Amino acid sequence: MMLNAGGAGLDAASGAGRARPWHTIMPSVLGELTLVRDQTGLRGLYFPQHWYRPDRSEFGPRMDGGFGAASRQLREYLAGARQHFGLPLAPAGDQFQRTVWDLIMQVPYGDTVTYGELAARLGGEVTAQQVGAAVGRNPLCILVPCHRVVGRNGKLTGYAGGIGRKRYLLELEREQASRSLGLPFQDTLIPGPYGQEESADEHGRPAQNQSPRDLTQTWEKASTGRGK
Repeated sequence: MMLNAGGAGLDAASGAGRARPWHTIMPSVLGELTLVRDQTGLRGLYFPQHWYRPDRSEFGPRMDGGFGAASRQLREYLAGARQHFGLPLAPAGDQFQRTVWDLIMQVPYGDTVTYGELAARLGGEVTAQQVGAAVGRNPLCILVPCHRVVGRNGKLTGYAGGIGRKRYLLELEREQASRSLGLPFQDTLIPGPYGQEESADEHGRPAQNQSPRDLTQTWEKASTGRGK
């Protein structure tokens, strides 16, 4: 099991013969988060309209018990009050996927890595495209911080929860990391081809000139609108 800086890691379970899961739904600034776990640990964290979202039947019954620590730590993280998670994680994946996810967990808070850099760390003939496929299948967004994986030259490429959420998470971390170092934070988004976004779209994608504090209001309005 690989450990990240906060003490949480990926359990060695592959998914075969696993205990039956259960789930809860947690409201957040990024929309409702579906958390799935079993007796081993957390198996999934999914956004609304999540890429590769499993069928709801795979989440098991809805039961709120067992999610207290995860809900609290996620709230703290999204409020900028937590930089590391201390939760048991048990995502199902093949060996290559899990190796990529373990590498992602080593990327520091507020930092980024490219698909090509991860491929180079794996060595052999692994390509950035293969890494990207494994990143896209990460079932534990935020907790296994695949939002920190970017394209060449910092380009914001696809994200299972949508580019807007990826941008939000990166800017949140960038702001809090700057504060922890006593450095001024510039309310500008990370450079990339998505810097021309002008306003939140129908999915709540944030505008280019908003800081994480402003984006919170954008997501709250978007989430409220979706719930009506």
